[in-house]
Amino acid sequence: MSDAPVRAVIFDFGGVFIDSPFTALVEAAVAADLDPEVLLDVMFGPYDQDTDHPWHRLERGEIPLGAARDEIVELAVSRVGRSIEPFDLLAALAGGGVRDAFVDCCREQRSAGRRTGLLTNNAAEFQEFWRPILPLDELFDDVVDSSAVGLRKPDPRVYHLALERLGVDAAETVFVDDAPGNVVAARAVGMRAVLVGPRPTDVPAALDELRSLLG
Repeated sequence: MSDAPVRAVIFDFGGVFIDSPFTALVEAAVAADLDPEVLLDVMFGPYDQDTDHPWHRLERGEIPLGAARDEIVELAVSRVGRSIEPFDLLAALAGGGVRDAFVDCCREQRSAGRRTGLLTNNAAEFQEFWRPILPLDELFDDVVDSSAVGLRKPDPRVYHLALERLGVDAAETVFVDDAPGNVVAARAVGMRAVLVGPRPTDVPAALDELRSLLG
């Protein structure tokens, strides 16, 4: 682990500042009598990789939401033998409050003189819904939205882009995310990283780990 002083913290959005969309989808799958692991793979693809799955192309801004929806419907028929409506499942992911503890932590880091960034895998069509949830200008020096830059986690290039835009090196940065593959990728490019567990009750432990890395 690097001994360099921490000059920046880069946060994910979903699963960090708001409840995990993956947890909500598992609950929706159970309610629909579907295997949660299969449904997660149909909807989002292998989330520890960056592939040609329609959701991944959507998050890279390569296809619009409607096209991704149509391809996911086809995948569902081939994988689970029945049609699903991705928009209904996406609606089930909405809701849940802001995790004020992470908002307060982010403000603390910026007040302490550290650079703060947001690095989110997202769809262009969702901007009007997620961006107003947080006071982005107050919390972050920079926001990297995958759909705007054409790169998504865990592609190492998007981490390097986030670091470049903040003007910091990987060794002096801590990354916070709820997806294990994204955390592994951040460590591979040289950042220290914190994995946030899937439940709201996991937040205090993640914050403790983050603060221990900050020194």
